[in-house]
Amino acid sequence: MELHRSSRNKLEHIIKIIREAQEYLAIQNIDQWQNGYPNKEAILRDIKNNESYIVTTKESIIIGTAMFSTKKEPTYKSIEGQWITKSDAKYGVIHRMAISRKYRKKGVAKFIFEKCEQQLRQNEIISMRIDTHENNLAMQGLLFKLKYIYCGVIYLENGDKRLAYEKYMSNL
Repeated sequence: MELHRSSRNKLEHIIKIIREAQEYLAIQNIDQWQNGYPNKEAILRDIKNNESYIVTTKESIIIGTAMFSTKKEPTYKSIEGQWITKSDAKYGVIHRMAISRKYRKKGVAKFIFEKCEQQLRQNEIISMRIDTHENNLAMQGLLFKLKYIYCGVIYLENGDKRLAYEKYMSNL
């Protein structure tokens, strides 16, 4: 597998994977990504900001997507709980991660986390933050396995509640 920055010509592939993820969440009765988000506009914004990534196989098949950034996340400013690192610390964030139906449970999400964490270490950024829906037990399990610590609750701009996690990069 390889992680690459995405480009506009990959948009349809990314949207297809996002739709598969929306269906997967709906089947599990998880009210996440069920309101038309993420949409093409969000993905195009990620691409424009150089924050959209895809995972490909050796054969160049796109099997996953995520947004990764080191810009401060506005919804992380206020938390019911406490982040591990100080509020002024620089951190990475992953959003809009989705894996192709055929490649779920094959380590693709873990691979995305590892590659993004590697970029943080190379840039001497001390932590990664992420949030997920309270019913998204698969993501919560992955975060636990990858040694992310539950920090509290944040609220999205639309008021939706999310569980917030952070991982301190101890081996810089």
